[in-house]
Amino acid sequence: MKVVIAGRANEKDVETLRRENPGLELVQASRDQLAEAIADADGVYALGLTSEQLRGAKKLRWVQSQGAGVEWIARCPEVIESEVTVTNTRGAHAQTIAEHAFAMLLTFTRGMDEFVNLKGERRWAKSSRQLVGLSGMTMGLIGLGRIGSAIAQRAHGFDMRVIAVDANDVPRADYIERFWGLDGLPEMLGEADVVAVAIPITAETRGMIGKPQLEQMKQGSYLLVMSRGGIVDEAAVAAALRDGKLAGAGMDVFANEPLESESPLWDAPNAILTPHTSGSSRQTIALAWSIFAENAGRFVRGEELNNVVDKRRGY
Repeated sequence: MKVVIAGRANEKDVETLRRENPGLELVQASRDQLAEAIADADGVYALGLTSEQLRGAKKLRWVQSQGAGVEWIARCPEVIESEVTVTNTRGAHAQTIAEHAFAMLLTFTRGMDEFVNLKGERRWAKSSRQLVGLSGMTMGLIGLGRIGSAIAQRAHGFDMRVIAVDANDVPRADYIERFWGLDGLPEMLGEADVVAVAIPITAETRGMIGKPQLEQMKQGSYLLVMSRGGIVDEAAVAAALRDGKLAGAGMDVFANEPLESESPLWDAPNAILTPHTSGSSRQTIALAWSIFAENAGRFVRGEELNNVVDKRRGY
């Protein structure tokens, strides 16, 4: 049984996986070599496939996405009608993304960006803005999957009140004080001091946060965009920062990446922009590999795979 690994992997990890699964042929291939490598493969560990790659992979039965997001399926619609099972690494990135979200939030509330600049100037001075404590504030989550739940856990640890909306009636911790379906979004936005976007991008969620939704948020609230670009209207966020509606916006994902040089976000005040790196860490790489390795063993043994994606819903 042949499984292709797109990109480089730790050789010790690859050898361990081979040793634990004698019937498994593991082949590493660069992005440029991927189409040729999967032509006779049974499975592939990659960020995603194109329609052309899928058509050339006659034996393919399993795609293990290297990420949690599988929006590539929308660009490769043939996979939906195919017998190919798609799995993802949901959960592997959640802890690091949640930490990244709080790094952004605490930079705003505790003035860390100013203090870094003051240090460079050898100036002993207080922040020019009123510093804020998180205790007692309300964290509002759009999406309560693995990422949203990890952010919620940390918010609870900071003694924040936690509320959430989700497209599904998902399991949730006891400290989630209020929960709505997506129809409860206006009410949630009006209650939250901090809003974190942690929902997958689908036809339903694309463009769901625009000027009207930002106007429903509290004056001086904070926005954290952590899941996927295209859910939030970036020009509307820039405008809300300029007019003071938002006290800060931390954004790690964007509709177009790299972010265009002409984007109004670059010049917006109180914005932290990071280049889709919130999920990056040594821990994330190890966790993603462990999900793949477990599924590879299950695939060889003919067992049910973990983290199976609903190809029609896109998550």
